[in-house]
Amino acid sequence: MKGLQRSMSRGPAARQEIIKQTITVRNQTIVVDGAAGIGFGTLVIGDLPDGNILLLGAVAYMAFAGAGGQATLAEAWNGDYGIGTAANGDTTITGAEIDIIGSTPLLAVAEVTPRTRGVSVTATNAAIIDNTDGSLELNLNLLIDDADISADDLVFIVNGEVHLAFAVLGDD
Repeated sequence: MKGLQRSMSRGPAARQEIIKQTITVRNQTIVVDGAAGIGFGTLVIGDLPDGNILLLGAVAYMAFAGAGGQATLAEAWNGDYGIGTAANGDTTITGAEIDIIGSTPLLAVAEVTPRTRGVSVTATNAAIIDNTDGSLELNLNLLIDDADISADDLVFIVNGEVHLAFAVLGDD
């Protein structure tokens, strides 16, 4: 029986009961635009399997750092991050932009944030995410407060992990 259980755990996601997945982000970059207001940027960090995804919960630990020498970024910048199935295209992160990890405040010292814990939004726990067409990605969305950024194309380096627990409830 041990061999069968091991084989089943390595099979397709749609055949497993509960999936625990860790996504590691190491020295990835997010380019943030903020010349005219709040800075915003997105980084794709992973994919979800095809099917109806029952999100049971998620926890992220992320650290952000300005690339250094960027005079248009405050040394002690404030911002927020979240992870969602949609990429952020404006100065707020809401809805599908934070349906995996809710909006989490950040505070940098010398352009670097400590490793900051973010958790899944209570309203989305046990929510069904429709990825039957296989198009959804995990997007790390970053905002930088308006007073702390004054240019486009600023580079931020990201390190951390995202821990997910979900089940695939069929596919079409």
